[in-house]
Amino acid sequence: MLENKIEKSFEIINEAFNRFKNMAILWTGGKDSTLTLWLVREYCLKHHKDLPKVVFINEGDVFDEILEFINELKIRWNLKLIEIKNEEILSRVNKVGDRIDVKSLSEELQREIASFGYDKDYIIFDPDSPIGSHLMKTYPLKKFIEQNKVEAIFVGIRWDEHEARKHERFISYREDPPHYRIHPILHFTERDVWDVILKYNIPYCKLYEKGYRSLGTKSATKPVSNKPAWCQNKGREREGRAKEKEEIMERLRRLGYF
Repeated sequence: MLENKIEKSFEIINEAFNRFKNMAILWTGGKDSTLTLWLVREYCLKHHKDLPKVVFINEGDVFDEILEFINELKIRWNLKLIEIKNEEILSRVNKVGDRIDVKSLSEELQREIASFGYDKDYIIFDPDSPIGSHLMKTYPLKKFIEQNKVEAIFVGIRWDEHEARKHERFISYREDPPHYRIHPILHFTERDVWDVILKYNIPYCKLYEKGYRSLGTKSATKPVSNKPAWCQNKGREREGRAKEKEEIMERLRRLGYF
């Protein structure tokens, strides 16, 4: 069963390579995106293809352990890693909770904030709040796709991870900006992910050994158990994540969130 799911992933990846030329891989340092990266890398090694550029979004509140893991694997796997971030916001803050006057931002960012339906005259810097997720993650990703004319991007989301993702397709189109999202592990369960990681000795961030089950920002993510993530089988997978963003995930995805 597990091998069949892996084979399905390779079929999706193969279709993407047949359809698109300029692609990228979104990598957060979490288990799902790392597995996605491993699958695409294995496909490329087998078929003698160049691995697409790998994109890491630094939203400004990243666990040190994630940064360490990303840097270690970048070297070990010889990745073409590109780090993107919202430089304009980050240049105005020192820590989560800092206040930013909306009128002090560029017209482009003010339009982005207005398009989100946010009408206050200030924002509180928090990358895991709804407006923070949009400005610090979705906006830089969309800019990267647009500026680099990326046709398609590999994303490690799963049907069972969140209600907002249960109707997603393996390859789906996005209009703003125009590109395709490729989801090679959409059909995996959380258990499948860990079974593959452990079976094939795929590297993972050490936070998962400390009870973290799903990784978000440093300030808003908590461990939910004293057991390693792969030993946890009760409750919601994203239980340790910020609740406000989880509740409007469907809206965030419509605006381009992954």
